[in-house]
Amino acid sequence: MINRINKAKITPYLFLAPAVIFFILFTIYPIISSFILSFQKLEGGSYVFAGLDNYIRLLHDSTFYRALFNTFIIFIVQVPVMLILALILAAFLNSKLLKFKGLYRTAFFMPAVTSLVAYSILFSIILMDKGIVNQFFTLIGIDPIPWLKDSFWARVSIILAMTWRWTGYNMVIYLAAMQNIPEETYEAASIDGAGKIRQFFSITIPQLKPIIVFTSVISTISTLQLFDEPFNLTKGGPGDATMTLGLMIYSNGFKYYDFSYASAIAYVVVILVAILSIIQMKTTGDGK
Repeated sequence: MINRINKAKITPYLFLAPAVIFFILFTIYPIISSFILSFQKLEGGSYVFAGLDNYIRLLHDSTFYRALFNTFIIFIVQVPVMLILALILAAFLNSKLLKFKGLYRTAFFMPAVTSLVAYSILFSIILMDKGIVNQFFTLIGIDPIPWLKDSFWARVSIILAMTWRWTGYNMVIYLAAMQNIPEETYEAASIDGAGKIRQFFSITIPQLKPIIVFTSVISTISTLQLFDEPFNLTKGGPGDATMTLGLMIYSNGFKYYDFSYASAIAYVVVILVAILSIIQMKTTGDGK
């Protein structure tokens, strides 16, 4: 009897053990190891303790400030535009009057399941000098735009690519939340004389507040880690105009093999993500 009780207590832990072991090996250990590495530097083929040297170096690195500026420009423009578009699309797709809802939902969500590399290459082809976009502009009498060769337009290209990919993803999240709002709430508002726009701002938006905070935080984290789009579209150019923090980490770690410095940059990104996430939750009233 005692053996059965002991087995019943131990069995759940045995099933959990593989997941816990893999989590420790591939998540906890790399986090701790990279944190320690950020305080070291390579000398004579081995790593030695260097204190805050990597972080001090970071404060004097003009490329870091350029990458920080580029990342925040993309973040400030792209995230609000994407979330607003996702909210508007979700509201339209939630309408009872709209037909073929399944088709539209699938079409808008499809970019989110597209390979990051494939969609980046697709946009690089579309936005090249003689790509379909510039050919269309030429037909209507507009001068071609140097999408990937001009500093300003290179950032715009990345923002367009990210918006195309992630708007549908956030739209589905908002749509699922909208469908959980009781219909009686809208009916009561209609009886009181509130129109659709008033209902949207007075009922839908307040009800979606936790979801909006969630998507804002997730989008913030993703944007501060931005790598695929600038790497595949512009390689960080022209002239570091699209160099992001994520791309800078990759360049230092896997191009220059300066893993200590790359680790220091990564933990600065972690701190920035934490600060921005806390600010977002505090300003929306969800922070404690």
